[in-house]
Amino acid sequence: MQSAAFTLSSPSLPLRHTNPNRFNRSLNLSRPSAVNPNGASSSFARQSWSLSPSSSFKFRPQPLLSSSSDSSDLSPPKATSVPESAGESSAADSSSLLKTLQLGSLFGLWYLFNIYFNIYNKQVLKSLHFPVTVTVVQFAVGTVLVSVMWALNLYKRPKITGAMLAAIFPLAVVHTLGNLFTNMSLGKVAVSFTHTIKAMEPFFSVILSAMFLGEMPTPWVVGSLLPIVGGVALASVTEASFNWAGFWSAMASNVTNQSRNVLSKKVMVKQEESLDNITLFSIITIMSFFLLAPAAIFMEGVKFTPAYLESVGLNVRQVYTRSLLAALCFHAYQQVSYMILQRVSPVTHSVGNCVKRVVVIVSSVIIFKTAVSPLNAAGTAIALAGVFLYSRVKRIKSKPKAVR
Repeated sequence: MQSAAFTLSSPSLPLRHTNPNRFNRSLNLSRPSAVNPNGASSSFARQSWSLSPSSSFKFRPQPLLSSSSDSSDLSPPKATSVPESAGESSAADSSSLLKTLQLGSLFGLWYLFNIYFNIYNKQVLKSLHFPVTVTVVQFAVGTVLVSVMWALNLYKRPKITGAMLAAIFPLAVVHTLGNLFTNMSLGKVAVSFTHTIKAMEPFFSVILSAMFLGEMPTPWVVGSLLPIVGGVALASVTEASFNWAGFWSAMASNVTNQSRNVLSKKVMVKQEESLDNITLFSIITIMSFFLLAPAAIFMEGVKFTPAYLESVGLNVRQVYTRSLLAALCFHAYQQVSYMILQRVSPVTHSVGNCVKRVVVIVSSVIIFKTAVSPLNAAGTAIALAGVFLYSRVKRIKSKPKAVR
C-alpha cells in the first residue's frame, strides 16, 4: 500500500487547537521541518503530511462544535438504543386488547340476537298457532340469506359432493326436528319455562354419548347432572303455564339437538372435504327448508298468505314484520355462536351458552311479565347452576387404571 499525502494551502483560515496526541495514537505521522522564507511565524506555512504504509486510517466525521466549546471535548456523540422488545410488547398488548373487545362484542351480539328472537318468535306463535309454518318461514329466510351470501361472495361457497350431502342429511333431519319442537314448546308454555326445560340438554348429551359413542361419564359429570334434573323437576311442578304438550315438546327438542351433536361426531366427513361450522350450518338450513316445507303444507296447509291472515283477524304487516325479525335474529345468533366457537374453547363456549340461557330467561320474565313463584325461581336457578357446574367439570378426565 502506497503512502498518501494531504496538502493544506489555506493560510488565511485559522485552525482550531486540537490535541496532537489524538492523531498520534492513530496515525504514524512524519512532519518535515518547513522554513518560511519571509521569516514570519504568525502564518501557517505550506506543510506536507505523510501517512506511513503501516498505519490504518479511517475517516470519521467529527461533530461541529461552537467556538465557545471546550477544545478538549471532542468525543463523538453516543447513540441511545431503544430495545425492540418494548415495541413488540406494546403491539402485543394492543392486539390482545382488540381481540378481547371483539370477543366481548360477539358475546353481547349473541345474547342480544337470542333475546329478540325469543321475543318476536313468541309473539308470532301466540297469534299464529301453526308452529310448522312458522319454522318453515324461518328456514326460508335463512335459505335466502345463505344464497345471497354465497352469490355475493360474502362467504366462500363450498364445493358439495353427493357423499357430503349423504353424510349431512341425518344432521339436517335432527336439526329440523329440534327447531320444530322448540317452536311447538314456545307456542304452548312461557319462554322462561321452555328454556328451563332445555337446561336438561347436558343430561341427554351424556346418555346419548354413552349409548352411541361409548363415552362413559366421570363421577364429576354424573354429580353435576343431579342439580340439573332436580332443578327442572322443581321448576316444572311449580310452573303456572305448565302443560304436557309444551313440556314434552321441549324434552323432544333436547333429544334431537343432542342427537345432532352425537351424529356430528359419529358421521364424519373425509378430511379433505371437511366444512367449517358456518358453512355446515348454512347447508343444513337449506336442507331443512326443503325437508319441512312439504310437511308444513301437508300438516297445516298454506297459512301464511295475506288472505288467510286477514280472514282470522290478524294484522298482516305486523305478523310479517315480526316473523321476518325473528328469522333474521335466529340466523344471526347462530352465525355469531359459531364465530365465537372459532375463537374460544368448547368449555368457554358452553359457559357462555349457560349465561345466555340465564339472560334469556330473565329478559323474557321481565318483558312478558311472567308470574314466577319463589319455588319456581329456585328450581330454575338450581338447574342453571347445575348446567354451569357441568360445563366446568366435563373437561376433568378420569385417571386411567394402573395395569398390574
